[in-house]
Amino acid sequence: MRNGRFGMGGLPTLKLYNTLTREKAVFTPIDPTNVGMYVCGPTVYDYAHIGNARPVIVFDVLYRLLKHLAKEGVWDGGKGETKVTYVRNITDVDDKINARALRDFPDLPLNDAIRAVTEKTETQFLEDAKALGCLDPDEQPRATDNIQQMIIIIEKLIAKGHAYQAEGEVLFDTRSMADYGRLSNRNLGDQQAGARVAVDAHKKNPGDFVLWKLSSESEPGWDSPWGRGRPGWHIECSAMSERYLGETFDIHGGGLDLIFPHHENEIAQSRCAHGTDVMANVWMHNGFLQVEGRKMSKSEGNFVTIYELLHTEKFGGRKWPGEVLRLAMLMTHYRQPIDFSLKRLEEAENILQSWVDARKIASDHNWVAVANRLVEPVPSNDLVESLADDLNMSEAITLLQRWSKEAARGDVDAAFNLLNGVAFLGVELEGFMAQAHVDKIELILIQEQIEIRLELLKAKNFPEADKIREDLATKGIQLKDGKDAATGERVTTWEVKR
Repeated sequence: MRNGRFGMGGLPTLKLYNTLTREKAVFTPIDPTNVGMYVCGPTVYDYAHIGNARPVIVFDVLYRLLKHLAKEGVWDGGKGETKVTYVRNITDVDDKINARALRDFPDLPLNDAIRAVTEKTETQFLEDAKALGCLDPDEQPRATDNIQQMIIIIEKLIAKGHAYQAEGEVLFDTRSMADYGRLSNRNLGDQQAGARVAVDAHKKNPGDFVLWKLSSESEPGWDSPWGRGRPGWHIECSAMSERYLGETFDIHGGGLDLIFPHHENEIAQSRCAHGTDVMANVWMHNGFLQVEGRKMSKSEGNFVTIYELLHTEKFGGRKWPGEVLRLAMLMTHYRQPIDFSLKRLEEAENILQSWVDARKIASDHNWVAVANRLVEPVPSNDLVESLADDLNMSEAITLLQRWSKEAARGDVDAAFNLLNGVAFLGVELEGFMAQAHVDKIELILIQEQIEIRLELLKAKNFPEADKIREDLATKGIQLKDGKDAATGERVTTWEVKR
């Protein structure tokens, strides 16, 4: 136990880095009996990509930590009655959704077509999140179920002089807010001078953004005081966070790419509508993700969805267990950029396998003693202490690795700490072990195909032999033919295509 990281009564002190203040500080909830966290969720126009997985996993770990600290009574004087509410929204109002709905369901009325698109992709996202070991948030509101709340906020902004109508749009007047740009450390002068800022004639200021826009007959729309239309992107999170957490709340999370303009504009809307000094006290952002050292994009050929990683051989020629994907994400501190690569996945898998091996050895020594202590699993204070330091996963994994080595020597206490710690981080070793068994079966099948191909080559049945090579190639398996140095016979090895 290190000095300075535990509070009164030996309870851990949670410290979080706040993008708004640009410093790490002790987290103190607004209401010691209620902790609220809002995280921006996916826009469900298509399957979620691996970059979308990072905030889902990061804030799931924080959610678990908050719930544990609440149960320990960190904020309510030891009572353990603090309620934690985690809200993650679903964006189902978006021009990309409209386009996909028209493409995929041309015979349905537009609103029905949009619902067909978003329900399918939302369901897949939730299945992906579950496969990654994530708990369900307490609330998962859809933007389309909160239109009226958005309209109320826009009316308040107009009444207070922070918004105006122009050419079929309602826009937020950025100059009406004295400290607009504080989160992203931008000022309006920079935006005016910026060559990439689109200057529309109907805007009072270049940085003014849309709160509401009119819809054509071919676009979804809702009745409003300004005509049939649809909301801008930013207003939805202001509406849903207020509905479930109040005008001000504790933690707002999301990816680094959302700081500007999305989160900056959320703050502007909410603060100006409600007359508050803050929208959320703590703003947390996870770093960017690259794939194999390059920005992920379809044009680069390295765009990959969570579904593809879990269920296809697109990445590295094989399927990847959700536990491997989760640990690979957590191996880098959440605020740092991450290079999502085959090497990283293999490293994460090796770490998981070492934990499984340690568990087996501990089981052989005295599994009954370990199992009896797992009836009510509780993470060790050391692990909680590491995570309470702004989710210091590097330190947490170092602890788990130490316990793994000690458990492999038959240390029951270490095995207990390891299994509790891994479970607390949302990594299910049983699931990983089951997938590893499947992977072994697939390796056997690959070898069987190689043996069949060798027999076909001996029989000079080259078309069928080539077909096996091609089939394996589509799964990312590259065959290499050579000769045995001793016998001169053909031998075939294989590798995963990178």
